[in-house]
Amino acid sequence: MNILNFPERKRNHERVVMVTCYDFTMASILAESPVDILLVGDSAAMVMHGHDTTLPISVEEMAMHVRAVRRGAPGKFVVADLPFLSYRKGKSAAMEAVEQLMKAGADAVKLEGIRGQESLVRHIVDSGVPVMGHLGLTPQSVRQLGGFRVQGRNEDDRERLRSEALACQQAGCFSLVLECVPESLAAEITESLDIVTIGIGAGIDTDGQVLVLQDLLGLTSGQAPRFVRPFMNGRKQVLEALEAFAEDVREGGFPAPAERYAG
Repeated sequence: MNILNFPERKRNHERVVMVTCYDFTMASILAESPVDILLVGDSAAMVMHGHDTTLPISVEEMAMHVRAVRRGAPGKFVVADLPFLSYRKGKSAAMEAVEQLMKAGADAVKLEGIRGQESLVRHIVDSGVPVMGHLGLTPQSVRQLGGFRVQGRNEDDRERLRSEALACQQAGCFSLVLECVPESLAAEITESLDIVTIGIGAGIDTDGQVLVLQDLLGLTSGQAPRFVRPFMNGRKQVLEALEAFAEDVREGGFPAPAERYAG
């Protein structure tokens, strides 16, 4: 998968598969999978660092995660999130953040929203860096949105998102994430654009889908969003393995003779 494959995928109606990834071990597994894109998301702030939102993670921390993922999956297409406010401090600071993530191993960067940053997106693209857009529920704006809420419920918001989606395309984005928007709106936007749309909580009619890897593997606890489907009960399986290990250690079954060094 490379940047030139995206228009072809759209034309051929071939769905794009994207998952988040933040570390070497998972990246090395994903390297052997049919997943198309690894997103080093700022969701690492929540999934890997235990924060309540994506806001606290820094560019330096994101670059660390990108380096680990690139080492684990050298042949995958890797997209890196630009963290909260890193691209709102002026063009020079934004380009420094882009440079760090690209030099860490990203193939493209992703940023949220488009209002007030059309020229920046054009500048990043003109500098040779592919940009993925992100509209709908934009987690970096969670304070302004009043929480993690579905966007585009009323006609004014729907029209705004249609307009912003077109603006993303016109600014040079090669693809667009649509998060937590009504299925019908996501379908309209997908049909209206030449670029690939990737949905998360946006229904079936986008050009692709993305999930957080830990959600997909059933490793997270608590109430999951409606759009999350665990494809395995990873948390249970990990706990069962740990219980078996603890039992073998306490009963003297581990290490077994074949697992010891003689001498």
